[in-house]
Amino acid sequence: MRTGNFSIALVIVMLCVSISTMAQGDGPRFYWKGLMGTNAVPLITSSMGGNSNPFDPSNQVIPGSNFEATMTMAGYAKMLPLFKRSALVSVIMPMGRLTSDVSINGLDFSNTARGFGDPMLLLSVNLIGAKPQMNIPDALRYQPKFSLDVLASLAVPIGEYDSSVPINIGQNRWYGRVGMPIVWQIGPWVPGKRTTLEFLPAIWMFTDNTDFVGKTMKTEPMFQLEGHVTHDFMEHLWGSLDVISYSGGKATIDGVEGSQLNNVGVGGTLGYKINDNMQLNLSYSSTVDDHKTTDLQMDGFRFTLIYGWHSLVEGMKRLSGND
Repeated sequence: MRTGNFSIALVIVMLCVSISTMAQGDGPRFYWKGLMGTNAVPLITSSMGGNSNPFDPSNQVIPGSNFEATMTMAGYAKMLPLFKRSALVSVIMPMGRLTSDVSINGLDFSNTARGFGDPMLLLSVNLIGAKPQMNIPDALRYQPKFSLDVLASLAVPIGEYDSSVPINIGQNRWYGRVGMPIVWQIGPWVPGKRTTLEFLPAIWMFTDNTDFVGKTMKTEPMFQLEGHVTHDFMEHLWGSLDVISYSGGKATIDGVEGSQLNNVGVGGTLGYKINDNMQLNLSYSSTVDDHKTTDLQMDGFRFTLIYGWHSLVEGMKRLSGND
């Protein structure tokens, strides 16, 4: 049996990278299912710029500010059955460099921060859709059709934080989200011909930052709606049109209220299968309704390299001489 025709579907889990990078969101095909027991290691690099801190998932806009960030995220994910449904657990660690010029309450700050951000833990469980792929025959017969998951993520506030400046890589507060990723298969489920509609409605929640330059910052819940139309151009190459919107998330600092978000970002993604274990994605996104100073203004590129493996598939490759 040739493993090359289907191992990408089994091994390269488009894992749910649960930390948002501004207008980019989680991205397309991140909630596809794989063979239970699949492992994946992602390496994600983003270059972002705009009027909000790309390391802050609340997307707090600071009018007239300028941010430039290079963010790298590395992690680990594993697919496993849970209550007879497909599930994914993952952890991801952001790190990088952030340069900012901001003005808050008449005070000007120019700052460069570097180091580690807040690690994010995530659990996603399928509620509606095909049964878990427990073995090779299950994987060969698999078709997502309509798939609905529930996800929960939580960031642990241990990242680099300096309370004397307003802009940091770590956020000095707990935050996370709950959401319901949807994947809807359109047409045949054959590599080179696959098409999907994908949606992610989610709500982000934040605890208070009690030491924000000596003050307390409260942030209201923020709503996220992400959508993708993805299509295989050929067996090894696929693309996606991406849209994401944010609303809410108003920040209040010692009783002084800011503005809430009401923004849309658009972009595109290209994905390429390097080999049976490696996938490379390139994405670009930019906000489009950003004419007011209080609007979110952000654009950037994201490169994603994922290495995946499964002991069963790797064993089959060795037996067939494809090691």
